[in-house]
Amino acid sequence: MWKQEITIETKATKEQIWKLWSDVENWNKWDNEVQTSKLNGEFEKGTKGVLKPNNGPKSKFILESAKYPFEFTTKSSLPLAKMYFTHKVSENNGKTEITHGVEISGITTFIFSKLIGKKIVSELPKAMEKLSVMAQNIE
Repeated sequence: MWKQEITIETKATKEQIWKLWSDVENWNKWDNEVQTSKLNGEFEKGTKGVLKPNNGPKSKFILESAKYPFEFTTKSSLPLAKMYFTHKVSENNGKTEITHGVEISGITTFIFSKLIGKKIVSELPKAMEKLSVMAQNIE
């Protein structure tokens, strides 16, 4: 298994962050690596969707968890591996923190952690900062 997480502080509330997370068709507004994304139903555990990254093929995903307003996880399939994207928001000492992560597990973990994992992790801070700024402007 390969796993990386990044945490940033935000002035946005959990509820403001959740509004952007749960608006799947607009993920590309805060994540420059997403070209298109669509959810086939409600933003809840078990709902399936499709995501097209800018430099990759369309991939199906499922909401592995969705706990308002604290966290959600998506799961996608890779050849002989699974990829999970984790998204969490928490409060620590009166400050709100956002944590995004990626986890790859399976026989081909080593290959995919090198091919796509490192690139994903390098782009997470930019997406998270954009998410934070956008969320702060939500009423």
